Amino acid sequence: MVKKSAGILLYRIKNKFLEVFLVHLGGPFWLKKDLGAWSIPKGEFTEDENPLDAAKREFEEELGISCAGEFIPLTTITQKGGKIVYAWALKGDIDPNQIKSNTFEMEWPPKTGKKQKFPEIDKGAWFDISEAKQKINENQVALIEEFRNKLIQAGMFD
Repeated sequence: MVKKSAGILLYRIKNKFLEVFLVHLGGPFWLKKDLGAWSIPKGEFTEDENPLDAAKREFEEELGISCAGEFIPLTTITQKGGKIVYAWALKGDIDPNQIKSNTFEMEWPPKTGKKQKFPEIDKGAWFDISEAKQKINENQVALIEEFRNKLIQAGMFD
């Protein structure tokens, strides 16, 4: 069965510049990685959950902050490995220092039998579009480009 994920591309316009909020994946594998190690806040959901509801839930689980407003649907993308990602853009402004992520448990170090907890995301940050496209998982660049084009077409940004 194909895995499905849903998330929110949070954005703001600050000093006439479009910025998006991305999260850095937590855990030891991602610790020293930067380019390609950032993502929109997102997570998997099951067939019986509405994708937008899942995106809101994942946003709150990963950031410790609920979200509301006008959700702008973006085109579904497929990441490497076949995972389908549903996404919505949402205008908002959050302080990266205030986020509180949920945790996951894994064996670490490998083959030791020891379990450790890690935050699902270890930090979040605002990026301009150019930098965001370098930082984000390459499969998610299309979400940023599509949203920027929607704003340009609506005359809200150039």
